[in-house]
Amino acid sequence: MLNISNIKSKSPLKSHTSVTNPTTISDSIERYLSNIFENEMAQPGSILVSYNPFVIKKIAGYLSGKIKMPASIGIAGETASGKSTITMDLIDTIESFATEFNIEDAITRVNTDDYYYDRSEMVKAAGSFAEFAKNYDLDVPQALELELMHKHIKELLSGKTTYLPKYDMSGTAIRHDNYTLAKPSKVIISEGLFTLTEKVRDAFDFKIYVDIAEDIKKERFFVRANERGLGDSAEHIYENANEKAEVYIRPCQAKADIVLSGSADRIKYKNFLNKIIGIIQELYL
Repeated sequence: MLNISNIKSKSPLKSHTSVTNPTTISDSIERYLSNIFENEMAQPGSILVSYNPFVIKKIAGYLSGKIKMPASIGIAGETASGKSTITMDLIDTIESFATEFNIEDAITRVNTDDYYYDRSEMVKAAGSFAEFAKNYDLDVPQALELELMHKHIKELLSGKTTYLPKYDMSGTAIRHDNYTLAKPSKVIISEGLFTLTEKVRDAFDFKIYVDIAEDIKKERFFVRANERGLGDSAEHIYENANEKAEVYIRPCQAKADIVLSGSADRIKYKNFLNKIIGIIQELYL
């Protein structure tokens, strides 16, 4: 249990004013978080590959109320690394906690994949998405309008409601602009291949990279390729994705605050996150 004496503050998540020094609380939370991270790193099959110790101080700043701004989280990794699954599990865990304690506007998702440029006319001209994909590279940051994504995240962090695009992943390459209403929230989260590339990464307070072994990644990719009907083009797409990942995605690991294992048990992710969320519950609720 978190041992912080004489804390009488109410939840900053509910916009109540703390009567305890946030710096004192932050220091105590930082020590507690350090133990959580160190213990997790020592476990077999840990969800953690590595982390920058400074990120613990930053998390503590948010949990204590010392930092009062909304937090943005960017999650990147190669194709089939598990980043989307991790992101959705994180969202589900936070939303469940928010529902239980009646916390409004807890988290908003901004999907990087929705910022692919509309190439529907090119798909029609090629006759199919599989044929289109043979001659159009989707595995480079230039295939997405990352500047627009950066703008939308900054708007949400500043408290503005905005409309996000929606990209059709069924094989039409259609992007519907101004499609999804996104409200400002306490946490803005985004994931995708290029979420931590140069044009957008400075929009994130917390940068997370998901690492994955080659054999697991390849198996997952071809299962997904079969589901999407990529046919004979799947091998070419995979090889190209690997080549482009070497240039554009893997270097992002060096910019990450936390590197996660994409092959760890999903239950371990939720358990780890619940330990962190438990700090909020113990201190404020």
